[in-house]
Amino acid sequence: MPGHDIIVIGSSAGGVDALTKLVNQLPANLPASIFTVLHIPARSPSFLPDILSRSGPMPAIHPTDGEEITHGRIYIAPPDQHLLIERGYVHIVKGPRENRHRPAIDPTFRSAALAYGPRVVGIILTGALGDGTAGLLAIKQCGGIAVVQDPHDALYPSMPLSALTHVQVDYMVPLALIGPLLMRLVAEQVEEKEVYPLSGELKKETVLAEMNPNTSSNSNSSRAGTPSAFSCPECGGVLWELQNDDLLRFRCRVGHAFSVESVLDAQSEQLEAALWMALKTMEEHASLSNRMAMRMRARGQEQLARNFEEKKLQAEQSALLMQQILRKGELPTTPETSTT
Repeated sequence: MPGHDIIVIGSSAGGVDALTKLVNQLPANLPASIFTVLHIPARSPSFLPDILSRSGPMPAIHPTDGEEITHGRIYIAPPDQHLLIERGYVHIVKGPRENRHRPAIDPTFRSAALAYGPRVVGIILTGALGDGTAGLLAIKQCGGIAVVQDPHDALYPSMPLSALTHVQVDYMVPLALIGPLLMRLVAEQVEEKEVYPLSGELKKETVLAEMNPNTSSNSNSSRAGTPSAFSCPECGGVLWELQNDDLLRFRCRVGHAFSVESVLDAQSEQLEAALWMALKTMEEHASLSNRMAMRMRARGQEQLARNFEEKKLQAEQSALLMQQILRKGELPTTPETSTT
């Protein structure tokens, strides 16, 4: 029987340092495959394979679509693409963003749970907000092992804290102990099952992440959840509520997915952008009204000039209020919104 030989790791802010320390703890002949997702900007080159290959004895790569899974190798999600795990190979796809990220942690974890069930070990390391929580819950529900870095040991504790809040984690350990734990788990024999719990819902979400052309995105029957009153921050479509135990999430028609925290974070950014646009519009309004007041007064049309001056005053007052809000930063925010 196999061991826990499918190891998936998710991290965000502070993740490069954490991953380098973790891979340094592992032997070159580890009888397992490691898959890691780190939030990185879409347009930035990723040097993580070189960094991790130098940090430990296991080779690290950005896999190509359809690449065969082998033991003793670290597979890293490429920039701006999701890393999905199929039985025996990986699937690289530019699917819809999840939690405002691509690559995102949840699609990788979810696909691993669907493909390998109890053989999977899911690990959440340092990071902001809550990406990875839903994926770790899927791993647990399919019989896998959930490991979370001790939040007191994490540079950014939000991701570990989110996972601990919503998932019955098997191990909460500091980073220095995760390597030895993995070597013990890999050596344990695992009895695989033919049918995993919730595989139907997992399949629906995995298909959306894959952008499978054989599945219609317009089919309500292929979509999990129920319609909500909220709109997708990415595309403006209706968000569907996904309730899994006490974990509330959202996904839109085309597949963008969000935790509650990521929706609030996106709404804060949208609100700030709207305020900057409104400030620009008010200042232009005041400038144009002042210009028209001067023209009307030059023509002897005093009443019209006063009307435009009143418009100018109102616009200046509105602009001043928006400046005060933006300067003070009095916008709804979520904690630790920094990215790697």
